[in-house]
Parts: sequence; C-alpha cells; structure tokens
Amino acid sequence: MSSSLFLLLSLLVPTLMLEFRYHDNREIEQYLVQVSADNPDITHLYSIGKSVKAGQQLWVLALGLRPRRHAVGVPEFKYVANMHGNEVLGRVLLLQLIAELVRGYRDNETWSLQLLNSTRIHILPTMNPDGFDEADTNCLMSQGRANHNGVDLNRGFPDAFAGLRKQQELNEEQREAEVRAVIGWLRSETFVLSANLHGGAMVASYPYDNSDQGSVWMVSPSIAPDDDVFVHLAKVYSYNHASMHKGNLCDDSGPFQDGITNGYSWYKLEGGMQDYNYVWAQCLELTLELSCCKFPQPKELPALWMDNKKALLAYIQQVHLGVKGQVFDGWGMPVQNAVVEVEGRRNMCPFRTNQHGEYYRLLLPGNYTFKVSYPGHEVLTETLSVPYGPEQYSAMKHNFKLRRVASATVRVQAEPSPSCNYSLLPRGGAAAGSAWNGLTVGFSLVTVLQTVMD
Repeated sequence: MSSSLFLLLSLLVPTLMLEFRYHDNREIEQYLVQVSADNPDITHLYSIGKSVKAGQQLWVLALGLRPRRHAVGVPEFKYVANMHGNEVLGRVLLLQLIAELVRGYRDNETWSLQLLNSTRIHILPTMNPDGFDEADTNCLMSQGRANHNGVDLNRGFPDAFAGLRKQQELNEEQREAEVRAVIGWLRSETFVLSANLHGGAMVASYPYDNSDQGSVWMVSPSIAPDDDVFVHLAKVYSYNHASMHKGNLCDDSGPFQDGITNGYSWYKLEGGMQDYNYVWAQCLELTLELSCCKFPQPKELPALWMDNKKALLAYIQQVHLGVKGQVFDGWGMPVQNAVVEVEGRRNMCPFRTNQHGEYYRLLLPGNYTFKVSYPGHEVLTETLSVPYGPEQYSAMKHNFKLRRVASATVRVQAEPSPSCNYSLLPRGGAAAGSAWNGLTVGFSLVTVLQTVMD
C-alpha cells in the first residue's frame, strides 16, 4: 500500500485520539475535517474567512444537536484561541475539548448530552494561523504575536471609547482580514457568551479593557453595566480551574485576587476583541490567560489540559444564566431590533432582538425590571424574578408581547451612540449556514484529501 493511500484511508477511519503536542495548521484542519465527517449529526465545520499571508482558512467547528444553523431558544457560545500566534496553549485545549465533547456524547454521558442538547458551541482553534507559523517557542518573547502584517489583532477592533472621544476610526475594509472575519461572524450569529484564550499570565480578565479617561491610564476599574455578571463569570472559570483562583501563580504578573481582574485596571487596551463583543455584538466575553509561559513545553500539556478541563466546560454552561425569549408585535409576529433594556444597566449599544425576535440577557438570580420598546408600539415594562439557570441548562424563558399605538403617537427611537449598526447582516440566522455555506465539510474533506495525495 502506498504511503499516500495509507494517509488517505487513515483520514477516513473514525478516531478521536489526540497526541498531547502542538499540531501545525494543516494538522488542525485535517483533524477538524475528520471529526466533522465522523460526527455529522452533532458537528458542522465552516470557515469564517482567511488569514493575511497564506490564505489559511479560519476554521470553526460547531457542536450541538442542531449544529448547522441557529435554533430559536438555543444560545450560541464560542471559544477563540491563538489570537496571538505565539500564545499556543489554547490551540491544544480547544482540540482536546472537541474530543471530550464528542466522546462524552458517543458514550451517552449526561453532562455532554445536556450541554449539546441545550447549546450550540462554536470553536475556533486558531484565529492567527500565520502568526503561529512565524512563532518561536520562547516562553516570554513576542515573535509571532501579530499577524503577517505585523498587526496585533487584539488591538485591531473598533473601540467604543475611541468613538466617544471623537478619535478617527479605521474604516472596516482597512482592518486586518482576521479581524474582519470575526466581525462578520459576530454579525451572522446571536452569540451570547464567549471567551478568547491567551497565554503569558494566569487570570480571567473581563471588560472593560479601555475607558473614557482619555490618553491617561488610571489604575482603576473601568466598570461595565453588567459588571456583576462579568465578575461571576470570571470566578466560575478561576474557581473551576485547578489553581487560577489562588491569584499569584506567575512571577511577572499579579497578584490577582480570586484569579480575576478588570481588564482596564490591569492595563489599558485599545481596540480589544472582548470589548467589541460586548459593546457591538451584545456577547459577554472574557479574556482567559491560561499559562505563565506563552509556549509551554509539550510535556506539560497533559497536566495543563486537566487543569483547565473542568473550567472550560463549566464556563460554557454559564450561557444559560438569566432570561431568554422573544418579542412579539401587536399582530403576534416576532420582531427584529426591538430594544430590550434592563433597568440600571444602560449599555452603550442597547441589547436588541435578532431576526427571530429573540433576546438573551445574562443575569444573576434576582428581580429585574425590563423595558421593551419597538416603533409603533407602547413601551412595555415588566418585572421578572430570575432564577439560576445553568443547573437546568436553560435560562428562564419569557416572551414579551407588545401593544400597538395610534400612528399619531409613534416615536422612532433615536440611534444610540456610539454608532450601533445592526443592519449590515441579519443576526441569528443561519450562520455558518448561509454566510459561509460554500465551505462546508464536504468541500473541506475533498480539499484536505487532495492535499494529502499531492
């Protein structure tokens, strides 16, 4: 048997065994294609775009009982790794997480069945494959951190605070290809909760990363309207991690009480991805720094996986915090772009319903007053008592039903600042189902097999 044919057949043999080592970008692609081909009932592979230099696909694997498209009432979750090309542990952890989710489902383990039945999980193992190709294995140095154009992707997103200070912002088409890919991804899905995985410290960092203090950095928190939720989410990760909650694990960073920090109180960061997620995409995101060394030794990888396994799973489950539901107009139809506000939480860009009329609000248990508004309808105010949803793998379900008013009294709500553009793509549609349906697993498998045969 020729070596090419053996490799071809090996790709078609179902296996979820992963060595604890650093897989290159081609190997990651092959693995994702294989997992998707072997598990078409619970996985869907798609690309959100390409990298700058080599045109490498930014592959995402979606997992769930309805993996190909959004289902009403099922929250969307995502993990992103390797945004900085030389911070590599996240690549390994997310591949292991995929294997663990699929294994648990195939073995009928309750935790996996509940998670995949209630959640659609998107995993992007590398956002910066070109940077990884250029990285060395130095523990602290930054070769490979940026993309091929030398741009730090975690400084490349629109910044809400720059807009408030009337600073000149780049046009979207001027941004890096990898950044544009993520922006388009966020517009195509109603992501509710997210985390991006980094290295070089051990801490769970939460918004805001920037503030309206101008050019002077002040060592104090920049508090988001949902600060209580962010603190809770960060502690969920740090206390489910083997040691992060201890808060003083790295010699050159910290100490961090409870293993968490407000991003801005740690250091000022303009154009960060987690603030962009929160302000413009109404997706609560953390930045997880998971290793003191940016490029841990391969022999350390099994222990690092065990340190993070429980935390990675527990954090996904938090997507079921708070309240979810739909907003219906006076004719009983679900409406897009209805504003759903929680009293005392004035977000820069108000949370709005997607094309299915859905809203998701991550909230801790308690009583909250909601105000729902939509042109041509009376403003609806309701107070809800919110329980703790993650234990049941479902947030509280509550639909809002609006009443029409006479046209003479209709007021069109002013667009908030900063510019909150909700109209470029319908959110919550078929994600990965329509925007990138040409890059599905069938095409991917052909591409990878051709590569092997060349």
